[in-house]
Amino acid sequence: MYGWRVRIGLLVVASDVTCASELNKFAPEGVSFIISRMKFLGKVIPKTVEKLADEVENATELLLPAKVKVVAFCCTSGSFIKGSDWDKKIIEIIESKGIGISATTTSTAVIKALNQLKIKNVAVATPYIKEVNEHLKRFLITEGFNVVSMKGLEIIDDADVNNLPPYAAYSLAKEVNVPEADGIFISCTSIRTFEVIDLLEKDLGKPIISSNQATMWDSLRKANISLPIKGLGRLLTL
Repeated sequence: MYGWRVRIGLLVVASDVTCASELNKFAPEGVSFIISRMKFLGKVIPKTVEKLADEVENATELLLPAKVKVVAFCCTSGSFIKGSDWDKKIIEIIESKGIGISATTTSTAVIKALNQLKIKNVAVATPYIKEVNEHLKRFLITEGFNVVSMKGLEIIDDADVNNLPPYAAYSLAKEVNVPEADGIFISCTSIRTFEVIDLLEKDLGKPIISSNQATMWDSLRKANISLPIKGLGRLLTL
C-alpha cells in the first residue's frame, strides 16, 4: 500500500510537472505525495495567480477520498500575491474542507524555513517577471526580512519554467549571491532545484531554501515525520 505511513496532498497548478516529481523522488519510506490539480491559465502574472484561490476548495475535496492527513498549496506566487496573511486565508479554506486535515502553503513554509535557518538578509532568485517579483519582495519585507538581492528570469509561461534544466536554478542562485546575504531563496514550485541545492550550499557556503524543499520540510513536520533527508541541504537535516 502506497502511503502506508502518511499521505500528503499537493494542490498544484495544472501546468506544474516539477513539484510532485521532486517531492516523491525524495519522499521518506512509507510517505506518498498525492496531487490534485488546480485550473490555471498558464501565465504567471498577478491576475492569473490570484484566481488560484478560487480553485482551492474543489481541488482539496478531490483529495479527501485518498485519506490525506496534510494538504499543501503548492504555488509560491499564488500564496503571496495578495500580501501578508493571504497564505493564511488559503490554509483556512483547505482546513475547513476536512476534519483533522492540517494545511500549509509554499509561502508559509518558506517563511518558516527562513526563520528556522536564521536567514534575515536574503538573496532571491526567481523565474518571475518584474511585477511578480515586486509582490514577492513586499511580502518578504512585511514578514520581517531584508531582500538584499533579487533577480527574475522574466518568464511568463509556467510551462517554460518547468522545462528549465537544473543548472538554470544553480546559475541564477550564484548570480544573486552577494556578501551580505545570509542565505538564498529560489522561488517557484515549477523550477527544478533538488539536484543543485547541496551543490549550491557547498559552493557558496550558505543555506539554500527552495520552494519545493520548504514545502516538503513543512509538510513532513505537520505529518510528524522528522527523519533527516540527505541531499536537500541543511533544512531537511533539521
